[in-house]
Amino acid sequence: MTYPILDVNMETIRSNARIIMELCGEHGIEPAAVIKGFNAMPRIMDVIVGEGYKCLASSRIPHLRAIREAGYPVLTMGLRIPMRSEAEDVVRYCDISLESELETINLLNGEAERRKVVHKIILMRDLGDLREGIIESERFVDTACLVEKNLPNIELLGVGSNLSCYGSVRPTAKNLSVLAGDAVEIERLIGRRLDVVSGGASTSIPLLVRGEMPRGINHLRVGGALMHRVEIFGLRDDELPGLSDDTFILRAEIIEIGEKPTYPIGELAVDCFGNAGSYEDRGLRRRALLAVGAFDIASFEKISPLDSGARILGCSSDHMIVDIHDSDRLYRLGGTMEFRLRYQSMLWATANGMIEKNYRAS
Repeated sequence: MTYPILDVNMETIRSNARIIMELCGEHGIEPAAVIKGFNAMPRIMDVIVGEGYKCLASSRIPHLRAIREAGYPVLTMGLRIPMRSEAEDVVRYCDISLESELETINLLNGEAERRKVVHKIILMRDLGDLREGIIESERFVDTACLVEKNLPNIELLGVGSNLSCYGSVRPTAKNLSVLAGDAVEIERLIGRRLDVVSGGASTSIPLLVRGEMPRGINHLRVGGALMHRVEIFGLRDDELPGLSDDTFILRAEIIEIGEKPTYPIGELAVDCFGNAGSYEDRGLRRRALLAVGAFDIASFEKISPLDSGARILGCSSDHMIVDIHDSDRLYRLGGTMEFRLRYQSMLWATANGMIEKNYRAS
């Protein structure tokens, strides 16, 4: 057995997926399951598809290609606005893609015509988070109408928006009502209903829980919520009971243990990543050095020890330093420590082939 090891709690993932699916169903929402965060691990996708998710989504073409090649009975959705250079693969491997650039949509139309298929798109509206999407309402509506009228190999499946990913703008009834209103105007002008009005991602779930989702929103793209309750920002402890963070537990081995000063000795410059460190002098403290680092989990700030008496001090690319002075547990050289992962650390750890994956039934 070689550490670090990532324990994957399959039953917890199954339970989370079921809770989110039932919540969406109660409010007339069709959820697409975002598989990017756990790097399209097949055993997890098996669980999610088994819970009734009919669309799997990722920003990465290799993930979507893997879904197609595995023969999952689902639709595939590309989440990142396509690069011109990947237009052929988008049409080949994505049933649906999110779009904002008319020039790119024209390119996809040509590729779809060449392949004798119709490619579905969701036109994205920027509601203020300032990542992808058309920010002007008039241009957004006009673009939708142009796609509907002029591009025979593109189907305008619907419209959508993204919030909380760049600008940290919280989804609210107010900003999502703008999207719903634009959808109504597009429907009036094209003379038909849109199949999809996609109101964001996991961060929109509190609106469902509280009955505040604007009328007309019928779709969400959920990933973080399937894996971690903590990713649903603003959700109170008494809301959505049963949803768990214990889906991925990282176990790392202690390679050095003992007391050391808490303030570096010597003239300070920068750390291995070029950052100026910040240190608190707390005297001599007992600490453990672990064989895991930023190479494995990106940022030590995105994981947390299961031991409430332990505190992560920092990490380099291959080492993590944990203060265990106040812990009630007896740690020894060669022993292990366990950590819960947040979304960013899950992204790194699941992608790292040097981390052994241990699938647990419970």
